[in-house]
Amino acid sequence: MNSRVLLRSSVSRRLLRPVADLIDQRIERQVRSALKRTTGAAAGGGDTERLTREVDRLRHRLLSFELLVGPHGRRNSRILAGAPLERLYGEVAALADDRDAAERNVAAAYRLLVALESLGVGRIAGGTMNICGKLATVPLLDPPNDDILEIGTLYGMFSAGLLRMMERDGRSPDLTIVDPFAGIQLQPGTGEAADPTGAPVDEHAVRTNLALAGAAGTAARIRRGYSEDPETRAAVSDRRYGVIVVDGDHSAGGVAQDLQWAEEIAAPGAVVVLDDYGDAQWPGIKEALDGHLKGETRFTYLGKAAHSAYLRAS
Repeated sequence: MNSRVLLRSSVSRRLLRPVADLIDQRIERQVRSALKRTTGAAAGGGDTERLTREVDRLRHRLLSFELLVGPHGRRNSRILAGAPLERLYGEVAALADDRDAAERNVAAAYRLLVALESLGVGRIAGGTMNICGKLATVPLLDPPNDDILEIGTLYGMFSAGLLRMMERDGRSPDLTIVDPFAGIQLQPGTGEAADPTGAPVDEHAVRTNLALAGAAGTAARIRRGYSEDPETRAAVSDRRYGVIVVDGDHSAGGVAQDLQWAEEIAAPGAVVVLDDYGDAQWPGIKEALDGHLKGETRFTYLGKAAHSAYLRAS
């Protein structure tokens, strides 16, 4: 057995482990000693008080930041992490075929998300990356017209954000919302308790939030009802929509019904967004879309960003 094979053997690794541990301990002691000397030099004399004041100042700033975007100030933390943000940049860029535009829109979407949740009633449901991905991607996919249908809105805050992002792109969005406004978020597993924000899920809250988007928000058409109800569908099927956001019933059956309806009312070239696709908490969504795409359909799967799938109607 040559020396290289000997060193790679399990017996050798067990014999050498104490030596390796001893080396690691000596390195750690040297690093700690160096850090202690560096800290002592920096804090010598009157610098100790200055450093203490600076730490206190940073703590105060962090408290303000936490109340604005952290978990202490809201149900879902909106603090960003580098790796998920880079991944979202790449996913949006792949959908839009434009890295610069993807980064610009994601940044704008993030600022808008923080602003809306700071000023609005309630919250935007979902994780930060998923919300920013939807807000950023829809305008970049260049819908064929400005008619937007959102199936399931909760507090209407996402719709307000989408209106503003479309307007930033030079569009004139015309929004229609379908939602039962049951007073709570109607999804399996969410329970019957009031929303964690303390705000009721009702049309008044939605109107308040839509007003944050200006004229396009106040002009939005709202239809109270379930998306599977024939009367509800008939009331808002008077046009072909350029954007359809499917975010209603998250069960496989409910999603399948909404996708079938979307087939009927999507304009040629329309963008269809399926929220929470691939989210392990809602397996029925992926099940429904994957099944739908195996049959006869107008939709082509474009890809996903965070936990949303994007389709294009023929």
